[in-house]
Amino acid sequence: MQNLSRVFWPFKRTIRDVASALLRWSIDWNSGCENLETPSILKVNMYFTSKTSISHGNRLLKFVFKVLGMNEEWRGGDVRLYSGGGQKVNILKEAMKKYWEKEDLIIMFVDSYDVIFMAGPEEILKKFHKTKSKVLFSAEGFCWPDASLAESYPKVEKGKRFLNSGGFMGYAPYINEIVTSSPLKDEDDDQLFYTKIYLDEDIRKKWTIKLDHKAEIFQNLNGAVGDVELRFSDTDSYLYNTAYGTTPLVVHGNGASKIALNSLGNYLAKSWIPKKNCLACSEDTITLETFKVKQKPHVILAVFVERPTPFLKEFFERLLLLDYPKERMDLFVHCGAEYHKDDVDNFLSTHQHKYNSVTYLKIEQGYKEWHARNLGLEECTKVNCDYYFALDSHAMLTNPDALRLLIEQNRRVLAPLLVRPNRLWSNFWGALSADGFYARSVDYVDIVKRKRKGVWNVPYINHAYLIHGSLLKDPENYPTYIHGLLDPDMAFCKNLRDKGIFMYVSNLHEFGHLINSDSFDTSHVHNDFYEIYTNQVDWEYRYIHENHSKVLQPDYQVDMPCPDVYWFPVVTPTFCKHLIEEMENFGQWSDGSNQDPRLAGGYENVPTRDIHMNQIGFEQQWLYFLREYIRPVQEKIFIGYTHDPPKALMNFVVRYRPDEQPSLRPHHDSSTYTINIALNRPGIDYEGGGCRFIRYNCSVTDLRLGWSLMHPGRLTHYHEGLPVTNGTRYIMISFVDP
Repeated sequence: MQNLSRVFWPFKRTIRDVASALLRWSIDWNSGCENLETPSILKVNMYFTSKTSISHGNRLLKFVFKVLGMNEEWRGGDVRLYSGGGQKVNILKEAMKKYWEKEDLIIMFVDSYDVIFMAGPEEILKKFHKTKSKVLFSAEGFCWPDASLAESYPKVEKGKRFLNSGGFMGYAPYINEIVTSSPLKDEDDDQLFYTKIYLDEDIRKKWTIKLDHKAEIFQNLNGAVGDVELRFSDTDSYLYNTAYGTTPLVVHGNGASKIALNSLGNYLAKSWIPKKNCLACSEDTITLETFKVKQKPHVILAVFVERPTPFLKEFFERLLLLDYPKERMDLFVHCGAEYHKDDVDNFLSTHQHKYNSVTYLKIEQGYKEWHARNLGLEECTKVNCDYYFALDSHAMLTNPDALRLLIEQNRRVLAPLLVRPNRLWSNFWGALSADGFYARSVDYVDIVKRKRKGVWNVPYINHAYLIHGSLLKDPENYPTYIHGLLDPDMAFCKNLRDKGIFMYVSNLHEFGHLINSDSFDTSHVHNDFYEIYTNQVDWEYRYIHENHSKVLQPDYQVDMPCPDVYWFPVVTPTFCKHLIEEMENFGQWSDGSNQDPRLAGGYENVPTRDIHMNQIGFEQQWLYFLREYIRPVQEKIFIGYTHDPPKALMNFVVRYRPDEQPSLRPHHDSSTYTINIALNRPGIDYEGGGCRFIRYNCSVTDLRLGWSLMHPGRLTHYHEGLPVTNGTRYIMISFVDP
């Protein structure tokens, strides 16, 4: 049996991976040195030495690396909040004892936790030599940490004026002289230390210290995100500085630019290029195919029903269809919506035996959402789970392989891309505004539309995400849904960002979509029935006949039981049942007389016992139904006639029964064409009934549930409703284009 702690350990870039081609260096360590932005762990730094293996003039240059300060206690302060970081200088000072006498040795020192390399050592060295400096520091637009020193800086005609200590390089003896020039406490500020040296004109000239004003090598992003743009070649992705016309080789997400760096990191250093899409997506992935059931990761499936949500029945159905062994899943459910209490109770009473265990936080227990979500995480730690899969009732997972695919991608926090159909509303944000809320990233639309496929580092996810169990075993990085007054989802993501823990969203596969509950009206008998606009995909799944789309296929022959009377499937039995129940719940059937106050003239020529669609608040939804599902069939049947959108003033359900109104006298309809949908079953729900077309002496009596008759309304198709002899017959009628 394979060791799960190794097999399912989250995605980790090792130092060796970085050194091999200087491909990438960023914050996602995940083991041993995660949480790099907090005081308890030392910021990792590294430098490069040149000697052999790369041609440079008549010499061969060798590239070597070393990580400094790994696993040492951080005593340099919280540099997110105030100045500090002097410990970095002292660590470099100690390392330089081995190299300070080597005059031809070039040292590069960077803050590795927020730096990405976009070129190899040969290109970096080539640009460095062009500067004719002994030591080159990166430059930025802010004078930090002492703004009063700004006027002491030399003037520059173009470029960033001020020193940044997050990246610099130079000859070893000069680097050594700089770091040993004066003592520095660990809690003192490293950037101020280097700044004072640079501002001393004599020292600056003596050691030939320069700043990379135009980002030839070092690009600092803080305050300069607008200066750069992502560009692509056939073989690479790179950063271009539009302000200075340069192509930086090392990008540093200093200060408040971490999220921008993470976004760029989705592409840079050969991570994603247009012709090959995501090259980094296959790194450190795993496969579950070879694992026996008992060896597969133990998953907590945490379901949160926090507010009234359309199509919860389908949500649970698709949950059951997840292709993952349920004996390896513990179910954790919180119902925070009184509206869904019975739905959740019924699901669990029917299916809880299928799971390894079930924990149910009922509405009566009064748990707040944030509390319930935190308890879900605690449940995972109690049972020592390998993964925690959080799923809101809004997340409609239509891909049975969704859970397996997420596990195999092997990230610490990973969400499947879910989008509201035909909208740009998704379960992730590509960027944040200054106040920490939504901002649209430049690639957001392409990711949502899956024009760019990959696994994307993003600052916010919700509704569905997989958390690796190792994160819940780490006390320093343990996630929580509490952060001030933020909503639970915002708090969760804010806390992860503050700890330097990456969140990813994958659009490598079609996983499903989001339900829209923003305007969900719960005042009806069947509230989902009214969701044809806002949740059309799920509405179709429940209410449109499975064979309706076949009717539109070119080779499909639509049934014609009578001349120019066509017959085709359109809605499901569930549609018919729900429409009848909505009508009967409303209950105000017309009296069948000619006097009808619902009509503009108050008179009905051929009256029926009926209820109009506008009486149950379904008129606009029905007109949309006519446009989406009836008009395309009409255009196929009656070639040459097009009216988009269809108009219909008379849309109503008719009720026939022997003791009320059993039949309807012969008549023409006030329509260009009429549809007549059978809402229940002859011979089962009623006896008799049907429609007789008098001119052709042709009757349709064996009506099919959910099928519609379509026929011309005027002149040719004089017809009558045949008597119902027993039971109750319901039909849905629309006079289209009167």
